Amino acid sequence: MTTEVSLQPIDPKAELPHRKVIRSWLIPLAAKDTTRAIMLLALDLCILSALLVGTVYFHAWWAKLLCALVAGFWIGRIFIIGHDACHQSLTPHRKLNKWLGRIAFLPSVSPYSLWDVGHNVVHHGYTNLKGVDFVWAPASAEEYAAMSNGRKWLERVYRSGWAPGLYYINEIWWKKMMFPSKSAMGTQRKSFFWDSLLCAVFGVLWAGAAAWAAMATEQSIWTTLLFTWFIPLFFWFSMIGFVVYVHHTHTKVVWHDDKVEWAKAQPFVSTTVHLLFKFKIGALMHHIMEHTAHHVDMSIPLYKLKEAQATLEHMLPERIVIQPFSWSWYFRTARACKLYDFKNKQWLDFKGQPTEQVV
Repeated sequence: MTTEVSLQPIDPKAELPHRKVIRSWLIPLAAKDTTRAIMLLALDLCILSALLVGTVYFHAWWAKLLCALVAGFWIGRIFIIGHDACHQSLTPHRKLNKWLGRIAFLPSVSPYSLWDVGHNVVHHGYTNLKGVDFVWAPASAEEYAAMSNGRKWLERVYRSGWAPGLYYINEIWWKKMMFPSKSAMGTQRKSFFWDSLLCAVFGVLWAGAAAWAAMATEQSIWTTLLFTWFIPLFFWFSMIGFVVYVHHTHTKVVWHDDKVEWAKAQPFVSTTVHLLFKFKIGALMHHIMEHTAHHVDMSIPLYKLKEAQATLEHMLPERIVIQPFSWSWYFRTARACKLYDFKNKQWLDFKGQPTEQVV
């Protein structure tokens, strides 16, 4: 370990140390590297550009589809770099981070200032506190019973495991990020409008460029739009919806509806999941799956998260939810985590019945 702290792990039965103490273990890992950050972003933008060109250049539908799907994944990689910039953890320079963040957020059509408020202030500031953190917040049995039939149907679709992209597009991107009302965000700033406009214009220009490329190569405009614009964006929306869901939805993950109780629980550890993937997929996603470390200290850059997560898991045995990923685990979790009993801290099905822990 590189951290100069007592390497004696904390007894699982002992009181959890204060967040300042836990963060002190990670201080050596918070150093930022401007050159590395810019090179990562430039490389990923070049690869994304090549993949989008491939959706036009290749004529075989399967080659177009492959390029489109990988492009959607690469949008996610670039977004993760922008996510770091928005946390001011990408480079040591605040203004540079803002510019790099806005550039990195363009392919995902994500307004920088609105993500900053919704993610940094709300989600990280009040992780899994019902009534404040709105990302994949579960309804109680009473709330579900009071919903209209249409809203109940939506909840069932969202939590089926098959529609994380639909959830993100409708509940987060459309309602909270694209020209949202003051009531949706709780505040209103000029930067919200301009960032939303910037992303909207970029999205339209992207579609326009795809249409132009189709005409220049004598291909179908609608087919080109499908592979060059729609599929990459829909894959991205599905990817971010899925990632946020699995980061904070697990039968061991706790939600709260009482702020005092929530604060005592030190939720930066108890409300996140460290997902383990085969084939180094976690590295391909810029280590964003080392999510406990990110919530403990947002200043740690993505290229230091793996080491930070290892430090936390060494120092806090049995405290952190660590889950090897499999699709069977994912869909079992989706079946188990429908509603939530905030009093007994237990997940429920749509009938209001407690569900068993999924491992």
